[in-house]
Amino acid sequence: MKLLVKFNIIYILVMALGVGVSGWISRSMLREQAREEVIAGGRLLMEQALAVRAYTAGQITKLLAEQMKEKFLPQSVPSYSANEVLDTVRAKHPEYGYKEATLNPTNPRDRAVGWEVDIVNAFRNNAEMKEFVGQRDTPTGPSLYVSRPIRITNPACLQCHSSVEVAPKTLVDKYGSANGFGWQLNEVIGAQIVSVPMATPLQRADQAFGYFVASLVGVFLVVGVVLNLMIWWVVVRPVTQLSALADRVSQGDLEAPDFALGGRDEIGVLAESFTRMRTSVTQAMKMLES
Repeated sequence: MKLLVKFNIIYILVMALGVGVSGWISRSMLREQAREEVIAGGRLLMEQALAVRAYTAGQITKLLAEQMKEKFLPQSVPSYSANEVLDTVRAKHPEYGYKEATLNPTNPRDRAVGWEVDIVNAFRNNAEMKEFVGQRDTPTGPSLYVSRPIRITNPACLQCHSSVEVAPKTLVDKYGSANGFGWQLNEVIGAQIVSVPMATPLQRADQAFGYFVASLVGVFLVVGVVLNLMIWWVVVRPVTQLSALADRVSQGDLEAPDFALGGRDEIGVLAESFTRMRTSVTQAMKMLES
């Protein structure tokens, strides 16, 4: 097996190992970065929902207090306002989602279902947990969700949700007496859940990964070609010439030209050693002839 063939086999193995390890590391990093970006987007939507809730509770509810005596207005409820505002966003971006999933809601649209119930129960079972991030598969692709507990910390909420007897009549007239009651102070009654699609960020991460691997392979190929040319010019070519000259001398051709190679590297030292050996062989053969 020739020297260049051996070199290329070793080089290809090293290149494959390098591309494999670098690709695995870079893909993991890119996908983790994409996940962090999605989580950041989910938290931003969550903060927007909290801002709407705070605005409604601090300003809108007070303005509607007199009208609420005659007719219950859901616009005065912070959770209703947050849902309405983010539903407007969902009209243009249906892949995003926001829901205040509640185990026993006043408004039926807020009732927790399936996987949402599991999240609410996780918050109810762990009072120290402030946020839960998870991922699930949807018909449109993987979706990451950010959730936070809905805890009754304001005693004013119990005026509407403690029991049917103390709840405003307008509220009972609108939603009935079957749901939304029996809440207790400091109880986790639901969870705010923001869902953000991961398909596009993961696609961008995979695209960047493809570009990285392609560029890495391209660099390895260019370096391999340059190394092959360098090895051929610096090592293989002079060694081949020296080998051919040695064959001629070994067959008794004392008229073979000298091997001229400048430089003080290993090939140059080998050429000098061969020249000295050839001189000694020539002198020895001349002595035998005389």
